[in-house]
Amino acid sequence: MKGSMIRVILVDDQQLVRHGLRYIINAQDDMEVVGEAESGPEAVELVRQVGPDVVLMDVQMPGGSGIAATPAILEHNPDCKVVILTTFDQEDYVYDGIRSGAAGYLLKDAAPEDMVDAVRAAFRGEAIFRTAVASKVIGKAMSSRAPIPPEDHVPDRLPAFDSLTERELEVLQQMAYGLRNEEIAATLYIGESTVKTHVHRILQKFSADDRTQAVVFAIRNRIVK
Repeated sequence: MKGSMIRVILVDDQQLVRHGLRYIINAQDDMEVVGEAESGPEAVELVRQVGPDVVLMDVQMPGGSGIAATPAILEHNPDCKVVILTTFDQEDYVYDGIRSGAAGYLLKDAAPEDMVDAVRAAFRGEAIFRTAVASKVIGKAMSSRAPIPPEDHVPDRLPAFDSLTERELEVLQQMAYGLRNEEIAATLYIGESTVKTHVHRILQKFSADDRTQAVVFAIRNRIVK
């Protein structure tokens, strides 16, 4: 059904990259490319016009940084999920992506199946930081004392996270690493249905709309250790 399609915008200054991504995404039954942009500012305007579900965003573009454009996109379209795309697995890109409110970070040379899985995961509200450097930077972000400006789409006051149980904290830790429910279940040796229950309770306690909000909030406030 057309109404159930995941609407995707591609943002990259290289036409060849956009063409490749468009081919992969449009080949799927559950997603479609609804627009393309060559710079951050152009992406901000396009998102306002089109209202996509997911944006695949390049980092460095001559017309304006994708990371710099991400907060502006989320300010006007808080339900949109931005996934940062880059050629290099660099700490600065991952950390800046987290700070900007991006839902994930992915390398451009990722396998096509990983690319479309990332789009689906972002659409579901999951955080996508699965590269080796991303895992390292998640820990760095959680321990950093540097002030991080709040985003409108992230809860702006500290919830009573002391009410989180030990198991919920363990699940939240794994969520921060970008693991899916089935992966968390395998890591913690519990059932997937149990993980879903814990995730639901975490979202309730954080007053978060989805996993991305909960994870970004936890990172910013050093709730997970």
